[in-house]
Amino acid sequence: MKISIIYWSGTGNTETMAKLIAEGAQGAGAEVYISEIGKLDHPKSNESEILVLGCPAMGAEVLEEDEFEPFIAHIEPKLTGRKIALFGSYGWGDGEWMRDWTARMQKAGAVLAAESLIVNEEPNGDDVQRCKDFGAAICK
Repeated sequence: MKISIIYWSGTGNTETMAKLIAEGAQGAGAEVYISEIGKLDHPKSNESEILVLGCPAMGAEVLEEDEFEPFIAHIEPKLTGRKIALFGSYGWGDGEWMRDWTARMQKAGAVLAAESLIVNEEPNGDDVQRCKDFGAAICK
């Protein structure tokens, strides 16, 4: 199975999550392509069976507005029937940005491969294993 993990990270927390998710997916036998949004190779990401998207909560619990939101708006019309998974970190709030993002992707017709994953600040302790388990779970 091929998966693409595409993320935006401001402080490095979401990047750390992406790498842990990749580790879990590879451990489950997946071929993983991982990229920051600004370095994305679109043909490679289009080859995947599952698209894994990561973005932290920004501002008033929204997606990062300069790079990530335009990318999501661009792919949104192409998500009908596409298997995806969502993840991200936050430092405040209660995860509203992820609930909104999840609902938006489902409304676009995407099929969630796993329940969306959020981590408060940097993944440590149990969160490290949660990220790896998330990576493995999306491959099932």
